[in-house]
Amino acid sequence: MRVSSPIPHKKARIEIIPLIDIMFFLLASFMMVSLSQVHMKGMKVNLPKGASGETQSKRDYISVSVDEGGRWYFDKQELNADDMQAKLKQVHMESPDAKVFVRGDANTPHINVTRLLDQLRNAGFYKIAFEIKSYSAAELPATRTH
Repeated sequence: MRVSSPIPHKKARIEIIPLIDIMFFLLASFMMVSLSQVHMKGMKVNLPKGASGETQSKRDYISVSVDEGGRWYFDKQELNADDMQAKLKQVHMESPDAKVFVRGDANTPHINVTRLLDQLRNAGFYKIAFEIKSYSAAELPATRTH
């Protein structure tokens, strides 16, 4: 004899629509994270901070750095003035429209960065930007009112 239960029995169903939604969300999240990663080409220097700093997402740029001691670096390779000029001219011949990011240590004298800029102009580069750190929300300087 079979006794029936007062609770109706339904067959279990696996809903695939929510699973597809979750997979698309994960895919989009991983794509956004991978696009936001920045490939660091330059030397580690103590960058000055600014309110207008932005993260660059392109990888096709040249990074030149000046450290606190006034030494110059092309990507991560230390070069003297003559070698830097030769390297910059070689790169300019290969890619004349390349962007150049200058990474100057916050404690380096201004003349060191000016000399590097002169080298870049002599090599033919005119698309030059300075890399800075963005202020965090807690570090934003107070605005002055006159």
